[in-house]
Amino acid sequence: MSRHPEVLWAQRSDKVYLTISLPDAKDICVKCEPQGLFSFSAVGVQGESFDFNLELFGKIVPEGCKTKLGLRNILCSIMKEEKGWWKRLLKSEEKPAPYIKVDWNKWCDEDEEEPNTDLASDDDDATYAGRDDESSDDEGLLCEFNNLITS
Repeated sequence: MSRHPEVLWAQRSDKVYLTISLPDAKDICVKCEPQGLFSFSAVGVQGESFDFNLELFGKIVPEGCKTKLGLRNILCSIMKEEKGWWKRLLKSEEKPAPYIKVDWNKWCDEDEEEPNTDLASDDDDATYAGRDDESSDDEGLLCEFNNLITS
């Protein structure tokens, strides 16, 4: 039986950020489809399976979606097809599953958005060590979603 990792989300006008809390994950598979479907699967440190599928509020650009792997979590940056603020993460108006929560550390209101801020920017000098400080989520290895399948 599969389990769900904790998923934190935040957005900017052009992107949605998902932080998947899964320490030392293996066999990570992330899939991003233009109609707004996001799929994740991985194996936890004790061999248990984790997966989830999300039908996002709007359409996305798979080529503009990136991910960073850390020791404690996986940060996914998902490019929106149309710039603008979504009223919620998921297309469904129902209350989201309990494992999906707002990432208040990354949250920004529409009127507070700073230009050229990318929470998943690639910094060649940085290493991702899974630290708990806020800057740790902004550092590390970037991979294209469609090419991410690690063992």
